[in-house]
Amino acid sequence: MIVLRKRELPPLLRAIHDPPARVYLRGNGDVVVLSEPAVAIVGARACSPYGAQVARMLGRELAAAGVVVVSGLARGIDGEAHRGALETDGHTVAVLGCGIDRDYPAAHAALAQSIRERSLIVSEYEPGVEPAPWRFPARNRIIAGLCSATIVVEARERSGALITADFALEEGREVFAVPGEITSALSAGANALLRLGATPLTAAADVLESLGIQSPLPGRAAASDNPLLYLLPATADELVRETGLAVGEVMAALAALDIAGLAAEGDGIYRRLA
Repeated sequence: MIVLRKRELPPLLRAIHDPPARVYLRGNGDVVVLSEPAVAIVGARACSPYGAQVARMLGRELAAAGVVVVSGLARGIDGEAHRGALETDGHTVAVLGCGIDRDYPAAHAALAQSIRERSLIVSEYEPGVEPAPWRFPARNRIIAGLCSATIVVEARERSGALITADFALEEGREVFAVPGEITSALSAGANALLRLGATPLTAAADVLESLGIQSPLPGRAAASDNPLLYLLPATADELVRETGLAVGEVMAALAALDIAGLAAEGDGIYRRLA
């Protein structure tokens, strides 16, 4: 375990209005990871399959481009963002709302272990501190404080993800929101951020551009020429009927779109992501 005092905090975190007096670190990652370009990905714990797909895709593509993906190790969007980053050679940092010696939630113990093997877990709370509801809003200021930008994928009207977004806005950091279905309660918070002026996010490239990073995604250009992309949203069966292609051809094309980050499946329906 490593302890960083206030004067040793990474510059972005040290610059926030209420920086932690110290942070505790666990993991094999170098401390310098906390000073590299970073983006927070946050959202609902009880997210939709679509939200999970988007969070994982964003985590994967941003980490592959050299951006550190920061989140809170919670169920739902947080966990998927971490998993996406771990699918690359990049880094992901988890910020806890409890003692640094705890893997919380316990269901994410294996995920926490995977993060520690490569990167870092961070907390301002010393070993032995139990998780409590009031600790998580304070945790969120550290998530936002470590990052140049925050992405809200899905969030209800009173979601903790919106607290993270508020902290980011207060510090003059950019906030992105993934547009959601207007009939879904899971999209209410993200859509509200868009009304308030958050930047709409339709692809990882939107974030990379804001950070001044250009990282072409392998296979994306070729996949974007796939005619199935322009027939979405649709189920695989609908695509088979509409195109006359064999089931195997349709599934292969959909897999290519998914890998390229251009489409994702949720509840049996494939939708365009960009």
